[in-house]
Amino acid sequence: MNRIILAGLPLLALAACVQPPPPPAQVRVVEVFRGSQTALGQPLRFPGRDGTVVVTTYDIPPGARLPVHRHPQQRMAYVLSGNLRVSTPGGRSWDYKPGDMVIEMLDNWHSGETLGTEPVRLLVIDQTEGNGSNTELHP
Repeated sequence: MNRIILAGLPLLALAACVQPPPPPAQVRVVEVFRGSQTALGQPLRFPGRDGTVVVTTYDIPPGARLPVHRHPQQRMAYVLSGNLRVSTPGGRSWDYKPGDMVIEMLDNWHSGETLGTEPVRLLVIDQTEGNGSNTELHP
């Protein structure tokens, strides 16, 4: 009988060490941005037919300036890193930092430039009709 008790002791010790698995991690959803207007206050405009979504990343080095351009259709950008200034030829400007959402103006000339010594990294989302470009350079 002593042998049976001694043989069962390791099983009891093992059972005492075994713990139930932790509950599964819960999905966490955080709204990053909600808006309905561009930087100029224009209502957002989405494709009316045959829409195409194009997602790109931009890496803009310190001191760089994007040429003057405009977007005929909706473009949005999420600032992943760095500081960005978007300016119009008329002198208006907006500064963006990491975590900001840039809702680009429609059909208005503007340019962008990095601020500071850190490169700017953007996640850019274009929504266009058909498969055309969404950037037109100033002549």
